[in-house]
Amino acid sequence: MVRTHRKPLRLAKNQRQHLVAKLLASHGVASQEKLVRLLSVEGVTATQATVSRDLDDLGAIKIRAAGGESIYAIPELPKDQRAPDEHLRRVFSDWVVEVAHSGNIVVLRTPPGTANVVGSALDRSGLPQVLGTVAGDDTLFVVVADGHDGAVVADVLRELAGL
Repeated sequence: MVRTHRKPLRLAKNQRQHLVAKLLASHGVASQEKLVRLLSVEGVTATQATVSRDLDDLGAIKIRAAGGESIYAIPELPKDQRAPDEHLRRVFSDWVVEVAHSGNIVVLRTPPGTANVVGSALDRSGLPQVLGTVAGDDTLFVVVADGHDGAVVADVLRELAGL
């Protein structure tokens, strides 16, 4: 294995947690220490305490892998299950940094790589005024349903984000 010396990356909390989620999905991570090592390989310095908080924030649980080993995983909601209101509020307060609107479109800005997480939470929220979402890397378009005012929906989403 060839190792290169990388300068340690300074990631924002949500960027680090995004990387943690990707590592859990692609590796059998049985311990927080292993996760710290995997982050280190990616050039990210994190302590066991930081990783512990990240796992808690992400809702990670231990599951039994095929070989019988217990590994961390982040459970996904079934596509038709409505997300709890608190989940939506938490996602918005953590990752939505700007809200604007034009007609029946509300535009949400997020840190890079997190628009899909916000869109998924919003799609599963069951809000009747939201017809659907389209997520890019750091921008999310929210289509407001007929009979609802885009400005009012923007205000509701702004409030959810604490902006």
